[in-house]
Amino acid sequence: MERKKFLKTLGASAAFAVAFPCLHACSSDAEEELETFPVPDGVDFTVDLTAAEAAPLANNGGFILKNFVVIARNLEGNLVAASQVCSHQQTEEVRFISEDGGIFRCSTHGSRFSQNGTPLNTITNNPLKIFNTELNGDVLRVFE
Repeated sequence: MERKKFLKTLGASAAFAVAFPCLHACSSDAEEELETFPVPDGVDFTVDLTAAEAAPLANNGGFILKNFVVIARNLEGNLVAASQVCSHQQTEEVRFISEDGGIFRCSTHGSRFSQNGTPLNTITNNPLKIFNTELNGDVLRVFE
């Protein structure tokens, strides 16, 4: 049987039965099921840049995750830090990427933020929380 004939024999009810799960998965209800996290607060910790866990920070564009904070060496070689928890829907998927001169991006819905936390697209109007960094020898302090 040809595909067209087969689809015609199914009728509207079968088409609805096939399409309904897809439509339901794309609804706003599906987004509410995401695991959410509080934005880091009271942040004040250090990172030993000579430690193995900090090795990605030796290269421009490299980043690490610690205490729900993304710590990155931007493309100019400066150390920057931002919340790993996105300001859009509080998922913990913010990472530093080397696109557009170096930005923070959340992979959950595609929110993009400048290094000062300003939203770069229309997914959210809420800025990303940015933290201060202070380098003392090989020890980086990340704090509010």
